[in-house]
Amino acid sequence: MCVGVPAKVVKKMEYTAVVDVMGSQTTVGIIFVPEVEEGEFVIVHAGQAMSIVDEQYAKDSVLEWRKLVDARNSETVE
Repeated sequence: MCVGVPAKVVKKMEYTAVVDVMGSQTTVGIIFVPEVEEGEFVIVHAGQAMSIVDEQYAKDSVLEWRKLVDARNSETVE
């Protein structure tokens, strides 16, 4: 099973982009989505932007990821 996280493209270079993933910035490859533009959203897996997604899909996905993180954090507190 592959898991991808949504990220917003902050800065695009030739073969890489800086993306924001839930408040953290990292650099990912964009060879699979060379047409991506700054401000667009992508799904990132294993350090690569795999596909471009619309903003609403990205926001909905982030909400689900936050639920998972919150659930995991509440387990470690108890």
